[in-house]
Amino acid sequence: MSTMYAALLRGVNVSGHRRVPMAELRTVLGELGHEDVATYLQSGNAVFRSAAGDEKALAAGIERAIEERFGFPVDCLVRPGAYLADVADGCPFPAGELEPRQLHVTYFDRAVDDARFAPLDAEAFRPEEFRLGDRALYLYAPEGLGRSKLAVALGRPALNRGLVATSRNWNTVVRLVEMTRD
Repeated sequence: MSTMYAALLRGVNVSGHRRVPMAELRTVLGELGHEDVATYLQSGNAVFRSAAGDEKALAAGIERAIEERFGFPVDCLVRPGAYLADVADGCPFPAGELEPRQLHVTYFDRAVDDARFAPLDAEAFRPEEFRLGDRALYLYAPEGLGRSKLAVALGRPALNRGLVATSRNWNTVVRLVEMTRD
């Protein structure tokens, strides 16, 4: 049995750096034997079908293939469609009542706990808020990500040391759920 997955590439096609054209990414994924390959936007979102069930092995294979093809390393997280749907359904903020630009999800390569973010004085950033989920962090930024002081604080290397993390806005979260539905 095969599963639909999303590959979330970190830090590609930002300000012209680390260019990974989506047509070439689709080719790379196809050459790895994945089926039903599609991409979304230019920011490193791809979906594919695979019979392999090991997210980490799938991600490692994609990372190797990208480095071989493009000549630079790229972190990649692979998540099955069911996980993406659970993350969207588990949003602790009223997503249906908010503008999509106000809500973001950061996906992590492993579970994180409250202790990691304890040094942050969350109250100092109100009305912005964050909550943790299953290998995910939900960020509510009423003025959008570009004006979010909490997003800057959450992105500090000291808080994220040892983690692979990549963020997506709510529109992308929802679209990837739709694209990975079996």
